[in-house]
Amino acid sequence: MYAARVVGNVVATQKDEGLLGSKLLVICPLYQEFNKENCKIAVDCVGAGNGERVLVTKGSSVRKTGAFKDSPVDLAIVGIIDQIEIDEDTY
Repeated sequence: MYAARVVGNVVATQKDEGLLGSKLLVICPLYQEFNKENCKIAVDCVGAGNGERVLVTKGSSVRKTGAFKDSPVDLAIVGIIDQIEIDEDTY
């Protein structure tokens, strides 16, 4: 799981049946230099919006969310981050 920021959305009029009704968002990982090539597309499970910081899970753990058991999903937004605290002395 990692933290990312929502930077856009994707409109797909044709997609896999398992993705019907799902919102697709463009996310960029936090704590990396911003680069469009680092951005990815994730399925939104929590109602995130543009500019929000989110928790993203990837790989086979996405299918454990329940909604995507038979869908070709690799990244899913599973949480909206309210606050992040980092101890600068240990970082």
